[in-house]
Amino acid sequence: MIPQISKITELKENSSTATLFDNIEQFSLSFLAENESGYLKRKLEKDSDCIIFKYPNIFFFSKIKEEKENHLQIEAVRKAGSKLFDLLKAEKIKTVQLINFSKPELTIAFLEGILLSGYSFDKYKKEKDGFHIEEIFIFDKNCTLAQIEELQNLTRAVFYSRDLVNEPLSFLTAPQFSREIEKMGEESGFSVEVFNKKKIEALKMGGLLAVNKGSIDPPTFNILEWKPENAKNEKPVVLVGKGVVFDTGGLSLKPTPKSMDFMKCDMAGGSVVAATVYAAAKNKLPVYVVGLIPATDNRPDGNAYVPGDIITMFDGTTVEVKNTDAEGRLILADALSYAKKYSPTLVIDIATLTGAAEIVAGNQAIVGMGNTKGHLVKIMETGNETYERIIEVPLWEEYAKPLKSDVADLNNLGGREAQSTVAGKFLEHFTDYNWIHLDAAGVSFRFEKDNYIPVGGTGYGTRLLFNFLKTFN
Repeated sequence: MIPQISKITELKENSSTATLFDNIEQFSLSFLAENESGYLKRKLEKDSDCIIFKYPNIFFFSKIKEEKENHLQIEAVRKAGSKLFDLLKAEKIKTVQLINFSKPELTIAFLEGILLSGYSFDKYKKEKDGFHIEEIFIFDKNCTLAQIEELQNLTRAVFYSRDLVNEPLSFLTAPQFSREIEKMGEESGFSVEVFNKKKIEALKMGGLLAVNKGSIDPPTFNILEWKPENAKNEKPVVLVGKGVVFDTGGLSLKPTPKSMDFMKCDMAGGSVVAATVYAAAKNKLPVYVVGLIPATDNRPDGNAYVPGDIITMFDGTTVEVKNTDAEGRLILADALSYAKKYSPTLVIDIATLTGAAEIVAGNQAIVGMGNTKGHLVKIMETGNETYERIIEVPLWEEYAKPLKSDVADLNNLGGREAQSTVAGKFLEHFTDYNWIHLDAAGVSFRFEKDNYIPVGGTGYGTRLLFNFLKTFN
């Protein structure tokens, strides 16, 4: 639940309070007893944060450290906001006021850390989490109501993305995924068109159909569109998200521990695309955006596709299947080919595509690549600003060699080495426009809480793509 947030011109008495500052001399400590103010000064000589309890309230002080790079300071403030949320939750305090004596942009960063920390997924629990902050009061003339509303809408979008990833296949089949996207469209104002299996067959989307062959549930192909009258771009930015709602690996079966057991997250790219379009529509961004999400599960049924099969993709390319667990690139390839019909100004795909991406970047960054240097530099800068960071890898021609096939135009696997880049080269074959590929395999799901990033679905990429679109020109 997103708390109600208001601006105030006078501080409230008898209220829990959080204060950001550069120097303790910036504000009066008259509301503290002498021993409390002494403790605060001594504590802040060593640490950035200090908490003083004055029942039934808490007073949280966060001293802003200078950093070599501005985005590191902003991230530290987000983490301070997350720390405050945990304190409020522990004490069951549901109202707090925020004061900022430091840089104006830090109020929003602090608030963002608080809001993102408020997520929980307890839909299937008898005992619900129960805690949420009800009201936040902002004492900062530089923070606008428009900034606050935008952040609230973006936080809702991140929560939608997390919810979708956390839903099990017993609920979130491909058709149900489409219904959830339609609900998001109705709430925020973007349009949704869903292609059913018959339409997908008519379009001859061979990658999506092949992956779906082992499933008892039909595939869907989802088209999301946000086209405001004041859009800055005549040709759309197209976002493509992998929507494999569960990945067993198919007949190339995955092991279970720390592998198949959390593969409900294999549609995280699709969830991020849906959430980004939601945030763009909800905040009325003047940007023409199209989202494409091919959706299916990947199962080893008796009619499932097998290694050695040759499939014909939407654009006519033939692909030899070397491994049925390299399925994400097959469904993305159909979507990337379909994107050509929009004559896009830029296409960005995001997917939990390769385990190799996690080896490269761990759970700290997306592995990114593309054929449009200017846009790639810009999205990497946005990644630093949002702290949803990107590590760039090259798309050298040598990485395409392992994709050659003796019996088809391509094979879907390549070699073991540099697999995240080889997968990128496979996708590149289906593009003839400005294109960026984001492999989010390491960042889309967490096994431990990390500040404002929860256990389970993270929504990683939603804030990145929204803020990239916000400054797109």
